[in-house]
Amino acid sequence: MHNMKRESVPDPEPDITVLKQRLLRDIKRSVYVYRIDCGGCNGCEIEIFAALTPLFDVERFGIKVVPSPRHADILVFTGPVTRAMRLPAMRAYNAAPDPKLVVAYGACGCSGGIFHDSYAVWGGADGIFPVDLYIPGCPPTPGATIYGFATALGFLAQKIKGEHYEEEENSLVQLRYPHVPIELRKRIEREARRLCGYWYGRKIADQYLEVLSAEDSDRIEQGFEELLHGEEDEHLRNIYTILHQYFTEWKRKGYRS
Repeated sequence: MHNMKRESVPDPEPDITVLKQRLLRDIKRSVYVYRIDCGGCNGCEIEIFAALTPLFDVERFGIKVVPSPRHADILVFTGPVTRAMRLPAMRAYNAAPDPKLVVAYGACGCSGGIFHDSYAVWGGADGIFPVDLYIPGCPPTPGATIYGFATALGFLAQKIKGEHYEEEENSLVQLRYPHVPIELRKRIEREARRLCGYWYGRKIADQYLEVLSAEDSDRIEQGFEELLHGEEDEHLRNIYTILHQYFTEWKRKGYRS
């Protein structure tokens, strides 16, 4: 009698509820997946199609397979990316709208698998594309496939809500506290870090520099008094007092009007 590999399917109801809530809250629609076979043995495709069957039913998470990259949110690359499939794979990647997620599927898609050192392959999808998620296995099971796609939902939500900034030509970086002299600011930050460590010292220095950002001396003194009265920790009040002494000395020497 042959030994057959059986995969038990645990009760998925709690996880399904959580994932559906995440899908509705973060993405607010179904997620569309396009599969790109880059010269594999079709073992990965068999497992992907198994995940689509009613036994595993990946579509219950709102994850659906589409026939065109122009409709895809997630691109799944299988196979070691042969030389013949490099350009078609690149055309599919360029056809998918942004933001998109790239998944390297299977051992061949992740690293080239047993073909990694062959002259005829590129050695995995990450040699050409910016891979966001790896689903290893030879081939990955349907359970691993569903788990990988569910993980991709969180990455996709981050990309959809992500903000991208482009630097304009001849643009200048604005300082956080432009009215505080650089030398005074460096001295305050160094002293705060010396007293409280790097991370907490930076936070304390930022709070005190917010007080110094006022241009008027009376407003600075008023802000300093409010900072002391609003702080319950005696140790922090002493630190703010030490930092303020640096400012007072700086002002007395005439470096600031």
